[in-house]
Amino acid sequence: MMSTRVVSTAGEGEELTSPDATITVRISGKHTGGAFELFEVDAPRGEAAPPHRTPWPKAYYVVHGRMAVLLDGELHDLSPGSAIVIPPNAPHTFTVHTPSVQFLAFAVGDVMSAFFRDLSSHGLEALGRHGVTQ
Repeated sequence: MMSTRVVSTAGEGEELTSPDATITVRISGKHTGGAFELFEVDAPRGEAAPPHRTPWPKAYYVVHGRMAVLLDGELHDLSPGSAIVIPPNAPHTFTVHTPSVQFLAFAVGDVMSAFFRDLSSHGLEALGRHGVTQ
């Protein structure tokens, strides 16, 4: 059940940093009663984090740029309008092939923003606290 109405316009949202991207919280779990969260991810060209597993399911939708997502050992080339579902605990990572990529990340539940906040504040030591494994 939604707890509040929310409109997230351009330039709004909590901005967090990770080693490989800037993440803007567009809709947080506090606005959806913990049902889901929506993030805008901006990443520069190059490899991202090494393959890892997260205990929550998520989906990516590419807005601009091109990236390859390695999921369960299979490479998927994504361009604007492409989407991919990443099941919980599936090994995955992405590589950006254009100068940058912007994609939306949709996560079930409200744990991904807590992870991103911890990662933004404390770096890679946050991984284990949120069940993220390599």
